[in-house]
This record gives sequence, structure tokens and C-alpha cells, in this order.
Amino acid sequence: MLVHEAIGRQLTDLGVRAVFGVVGSGNFHFTDAMVRGGARFVAARHEGGAATMADAYARMSDEVAVLSLHQGCGYTNALTGITEAAKSRTPLLVLTAEATDPKSNFALDQAAIAVGIGAVALRVRSPRTALDDVAQAFAICRNQRRTVVLNVPLDVQDALLEAEGSAREHRRVVEPRPDDSEIATFAQLLERAERPVFVVGRGGRSPGSRDAVRELAAEAGALLATSAVSRGMFNGDDWNIDVSGGFSSPLTAELISGADLLVGFGCALNMWTMRHGRLIAPDATVVQIDLDPEAIGVHRDVDLGLWGGVAGTARATAAWLRANSPGGRTGYRTPEVAERIRSGLRWNQIGFEDASGDGRVDPGGRGPPARSTW
Repeated sequence: MLVHEAIGRQLTDLGVRAVFGVVGSGNFHFTDAMVRGGARFVAARHEGGAATMADAYARMSDEVAVLSLHQGCGYTNALTGITEAAKSRTPLLVLTAEATDPKSNFALDQAAIAVGIGAVALRVRSPRTALDDVAQAFAICRNQRRTVVLNVPLDVQDALLEAEGSAREHRRVVEPRPDDSEIATFAQLLERAERPVFVVGRGGRSPGSRDAVRELAAEAGALLATSAVSRGMFNGDDWNIDVSGGFSSPLTAELISGADLLVGFGCALNMWTMRHGRLIAPDATVVQIDLDPEAIGVHRDVDLGLWGGVAGTARATAAWLRANSPGGRTGYRTPEVAERIRSGLRWNQIGFEDASGDGRVDPGGRGPPARSTW
């Protein structure tokens, strides 16, 4: 078996179901092998579109998606989409051919480019290590929720596999969870809070996170908000106050800025989500929970940083509250707040005076002849 066929077969054996890309001579064979292994190939007109589709598929399915690319220009055409996936910690495997002959027009330092945009750079090193290299790349995508660029040199992929079936098993890594003392500290902050607000970011879209955060919010009496990229996560919940940040309605901004405890679940709490910090009251206690320890406290100081997965941390904290402080808390979930959310949360529920006139148009106007969503 040639290396390119073994790569495709192994990826489908590992569970890859969807491949996106534009086929060229460099990536034809391993793409064909994945299709013959049962994966669906979605062809795009341009690699940039393929990268964006692969990113979206991986985010919504919580599967490792594969982006298949030709060497050189095929790879560089996809860089904007790969960059966004890397910054978003999307479990995306970029499987790209690589020209190793320096005289080739397609020769680039593809690994350096990957590192520069925040992805993990790996390479299929030889016909002997090929299976293990692929397994390692897939495991990093799956276990660490990272975007990995796996370069497949042309000379290696066309060689005869030297160690069929010898790949080491890369086991699924259990998500970290804060220790019991940290969970207790967080729970006690929730116990004391009178107006807690949870803001869930892109890191809170992993399986089980939505229900776990809702469960904890019900125990703590917290309102539920999201960053822009997670908007809609809590649609249908009576205590959903929609998106936090520049797109917040006046009521949403008021309720968030009125919080005495603000908790970011997989949320960077950056300038966009917090309106340059104006949505956080000066005396508010701030907690940040993230799977990436280096993300905690990057954009602002926090009173408590917890390294852990969103779902696991939320469930453990809810369990602590039920065991040590049964009965639940009203918190921010008062009848008055409920009525305000029901009747005045959305922009189209807010009164507006159209200031258009004298040849000028108020961009916030909702009067004739057109209606604006702004």
C-alpha cells in the first residue's frame, strides 16, 4: 500500500466523515482514499470557501473535519479560513500536500506559515512513521480542539508504506476540571451573588455545555448571555438576554453592567464582548472558565480563573450547590426582570424616534420606506 492510500484509509477508520477542498495533483490520491473509505467529499470552487465550510462543519458537528489542499497555492488560498479556525480552536485537520524540492514553484515553508497563524504544524515524516504521524495529528484535533496543518511531502506520499498497521493509539484525553476546592470557591461566589450573569463564548459550544450551563444558571439564579459567535445558544430560555457586546440591546447592556458577578464560560471577555470593559461594573466579581489556561486573564484581570471544560465545570458546580446549599437562589431571576426581558429585550420592542430629514437618513430608523434591523 502506498502512503497516500494508507493516510486516507486511516483517517476514515479514525472516524472522519466529511472532507472539504479543491483537488489538485498533490492531494488527489489521499482525498480519493478517504472517499473510498466512506467519507463525503465536498468540492469547493476556491480553497477559501472549502476552509470556511470545513470550519463550520467541525464546529456544528463536533467532529474532526478534514480540509484537503494542493501544495503551495492551494494551501495559501485557504489561509484566511484556516486562521479563523485556529483562533477559534476548531478541531480541523488541514491535510495538505507539500513540495520539498526547493526548485518547485510550489515550494513554501508551509509549517512556518501554520505556526504564524496559530495552528499546530506537523508533517508526515517518512513511510515508516506515516500512520503514527496521522494518528497524532488527528488526536490533537480531537482531544485538544486545535487546528492542525499536517503536511504530506509529495515524495513521501508516493512511497510504499513501510509499517502498515503499526500506528500507536492516541487515546482521547479527558478534559481538565477544576479541583474540588476551586469548585467550592466558585460555588460560594454564586451563593453570595445577587445579580449573576453568565456569558458563554465559542468555548461553550462543546457537547453538553449548553444544558450544563443552563442547569447551573437555574441553581444560581443567573441570567444567560452569549458572545456574538455563540448567539442563539439559549433561544427559548426565559432568562436568555441575548448577545453581549456591541450588538447588545439597551436592556441587555443594562442587565449585564448591573451584574455583581460576571462569569465567562469559554469566553475571552474581550473588547468586543464587553464593550471595551464598559459592560463590567467596577465592583463586579469576574470569573473566567476556559479549557486553555493561557486564555484566562488575557483581556482583563479576573478574580477567579478556572482551568477546565465548560460542561464539566458547570455540572460539578451545580452538584456542589445542590449538596451544600439546596433550594436554589432567586438571584437575578425576579418577576420584575422577567417582565422586562419579555417585553423590552429586543430592538424591535424599543420605541424609536426617527431623526431623518433635510436630505439625511437616520441609520437607526425603522420608518418607511424600509425597515432597518439596526
